[in-house]
Amino acid sequence: MVTLPLFFAAVVGFGHAFEVDHLLAVSNIVTRRKTLWEALKDGVYWGLGHTSTILIIGVLMILAKLSISEQTFHFFEAGVGLMLMILGVHRIWKTWQHEKWHADQHHHLQAHDHRLAYGVGLVHGLAGSGALILLVMTEIKEALPAVLYLLVFGFGSIAGMLLASGVFSLPFSQKLAGAGAWRWRFTLLSSLLCMIVGGKVIWENLMGS
Repeated sequence: MVTLPLFFAAVVGFGHAFEVDHLLAVSNIVTRRKTLWEALKDGVYWGLGHTSTILIIGVLMILAKLSISEQTFHFFEAGVGLMLMILGVHRIWKTWQHEKWHADQHHHLQAHDHRLAYGVGLVHGLAGSGALILLVMTEIKEALPAVLYLLVFGFGSIAGMLLASGVFSLPFSQKLAGAGAWRWRFTLLSSLLCMIVGGKVIWENLMGS
């Protein structure tokens, strides 16, 4: 009886990873990577962070009967917009500072650092259709199916972001690593789009209707 809702949760979670703000964030994150493997791990960590937030808030809504107003979600969305703008500015600054020398010297230390991806996922878990999923959860009366629904949604989003991060990492692969001009152009484009979309999200949620 719960198979269909769980399948729906997986599909929605997978599709959720391909929303514009998510794709821009992950594309900006993987500009640091020169290998597909590291970019894929960024995608997994993003999904884990996203799922962590949804589980925490979801469990609070289910067990503590916590309700979250629609206005609160607007502030969450604005927070995501601010994060996108910060991501864009930070990435441009790091590239402008020619971090390549530092990265080469400390490659082994930085290669396994996925805290940024996890943190971005945590913030994203507060907003978007993830928030809508949490609202839908209030319609599921039993605690266990509700938590299971959240978990399946989370696994779906991890799978979706795994695919997205792999695709977006291709322009920054080792083969193009030597083409510094192209890496810079892709990074600049990704960062500028992050800033533009981030500003639009903030405006729509704080200044809009």
